[in-house]
Amino acid sequence: MELPIPSVVESDVLVRVKAAGVCHSDAHYRAGVSPAGPLPITLGHEVAGVVEKVGSHVSSLRVGDRVCVHYLATCGECKYCRQGNEQFCSSGQMIGKHRDGGYAEYLRMPERSVVPLPDEISFEHGAVLMCSSSTSLHALRKARMAEGETVAIFGAGGLGMSAIQLARAFGATRIYAVDINRKKLELAEKFGAIPVNAAKTDPVSEIRQLTQGKGVDVALELVGLPQTARQAVVSLGTMGRAVMVGLTDRSFEIFPYTEILGKEAEVIGSSDHLLSELPPLLELVRQKKLDLSEIVTNTVPLEDSSINKVLDELERFAGNVRTVIIP
Repeated sequence: MELPIPSVVESDVLVRVKAAGVCHSDAHYRAGVSPAGPLPITLGHEVAGVVEKVGSHVSSLRVGDRVCVHYLATCGECKYCRQGNEQFCSSGQMIGKHRDGGYAEYLRMPERSVVPLPDEISFEHGAVLMCSSSTSLHALRKARMAEGETVAIFGAGGLGMSAIQLARAFGATRIYAVDINRKKLELAEKFGAIPVNAAKTDPVSEIRQLTQGKGVDVALELVGLPQTARQAVVSLGTMGRAVMVGLTDRSFEIFPYTEILGKEAEVIGSSDHLLSELPPLLELVRQKKLDLSEIVTNTVPLEDSSINKVLDELERFAGNVRTVIIP
């Protein structure tokens, strides 16, 4: 659709989109697994670009600045915003879900949600950092992952590849990458993970064997399937923490005593990421502790047929590690 360029007022920033990542969550929104609206709405919550226009009250950004965009437009004043937990803002709106997002040439956002993008980070990488990498960082922080621990990552897509590298940067001794895609597992191994091909073996049994029966300290579920959610929980060792990240509308089974209570394991929900986590994440990229050069594996134009093809592939858990739209 041809839409008017958004107008800016006071504390708004108008961003000319240079890159917008295609996330598995977008496929969920399109399918209604996680309802979006009011409709019609423009998808896209991984955005990087250049400041095109600023409102009269904007002081931290100027026209021409390279920026990336936090996924939430928030009030900045409620209890949750003041605590730094803005994902629960009482009036918060997620771009690409509750308000128009980045599958577009222009995006309007409040100043507080727009973050400077260092010159050495490309727009394509800056966009992907805004969801897949930052969500992985938040999940590892929610897991309280400590140096010397072992980690199992269920899903070696865009989030998984960032999670592998971040876990290494935080001092994980061994990282197990679980997926059914051979090429993704090969890339995960290149990043230092031990590949576990769930298409050929039971991943929980394999992880148990590789850990001498102990299980792992941390498991991240990044797929959004009941099967992988259960596998993440069952793969835990004593006092292990399983973090649920992947979106699903289906439940999964847990046996409380043997799988949770008896070993004081935890199941933790992780909701996206925090604005405060973006600057340290960008610094990790600057320090070359997080490399996205082989994670962004495909680009497409801002055309419905190209974008829908990518979303179709994501629904089948196929396709590239991460695809980015270049308007």
